[in-house]
Amino acid sequence: MLASAKLIAFAATTDSARSRKFYEGLLGLRFVSEDEYAVNFDIRGIELRIQKVRTFTPQAHTLLGWYVPSIDEVVTELVHKGIAFERYTSLEQDEHGVWTSPSGARIAWLKDPDGNLLSVTEPPRG
Repeated sequence: MLASAKLIAFAATTDSARSRKFYEGLLGLRFVSEDEYAVNFDIRGIELRIQKVRTFTPQAHTLLGWYVPSIDEVVTELVHKGIAFERYTSLEQDEHGVWTSPSGARIAWLKDPDGNLLSVTEPPRG
């Protein structure tokens, strides 16, 4: 029933101006609109709706992730923009915070201003 329906992704923010600056200005997402309820972005035809909330407790798991052709290029560009990548003592990460999974995928995590955990993943080659 929903397999052919268009997906909408949701996240939450307590500060929509700060959130818009992060998603549009730092991550480069295409801003679509803002109203009293949310800030909306378009990601290759998928709507990302950042809901405006009064209080928010971020979850420990990854909320959104992107497949990228070169994680090294993406991480380098985002670090130059001032974004810090997460470090986990349970994972063996390189100097940029990139972890190579058992499948060969390379993954790095970052947080948005509200503490939502995001990831970038370079799929395994081959």
